[in-house]
Amino acid sequence: MRIVGIIQARMGSTRLPGKVLRQLGDGGRSVLGWVVRAVRESEAVDDLVVATTTEEVDDVVVAECCRLGVDWHRGPVDDVLTRFMQALEEREGEAVMRFTADCPLLDPQVIREAALVYRAVPGLGYLSTSLPRTLPRGLDVEIVSREALERADREATAYHRVHVTSYVYEQPGDTRLLGLAHQPVADDLRVTLDTEDDWRLISQVVDALGDACVPVGRLVSWLRDHPEVRGLNAHVKQKALQDA
Repeated sequence: MRIVGIIQARMGSTRLPGKVLRQLGDGGRSVLGWVVRAVRESEAVDDLVVATTTEEVDDVVVAECCRLGVDWHRGPVDDVLTRFMQALEEREGEAVMRFTADCPLLDPQVIREAALVYRAVPGLGYLSTSLPRTLPRGLDVEIVSREALERADREATAYHRVHVTSYVYEQPGDTRLLGLAHQPVADDLRVTLDTEDDWRLISQVVDALGDACVPVGRLVSWLRDHPEVRGLNAHVKQKALQDA
């Protein structure tokens, strides 16, 4: 089974514009570069593409993709589902592993395990580590079948077109869903990048643990041992799906 990895990335974030190209750590690597590296180290996908927009401001995202040696596709700004489907049209694959470019601390092992489970379960339409979430926000992985994504593209409206997969798990129909749980439960932690306080936390993690992909167990343990760091973004509220 071929799995296509698609990373959605754009400069026009509402709360933190330009976040995907911020330089994180001493290695001169962009946030997007961290995500690309994690996916590549996982060796879980057969193809990888960055889905950005046709807006002029995202010319720099395309330039970064060229620098990183990763394929790219440009599509609509707000209809991200269409952007994904356009990128997928150009590629062979029975499933899509979806990533967002604001999750630089992804663990390649979690990505690899998700792909192994997905490939091992016949007829699976959607797999996620957030059904329910046990990982810190920013480390989740999801895989959706091409068939389920095509159905969502035909039927989904409103915020479902922004979130790509939300229609699949909120209106599954006959689609088989599977959740992966991880121990210890750490869903109270936040390592995704939406605000300046998120940036401060992630920067301190990288300063302490280095310019490398960090196993989730080590990351969680370090944050538990440093309450002053994990408290930096504890007040940040995740946007509701309908508000995105």
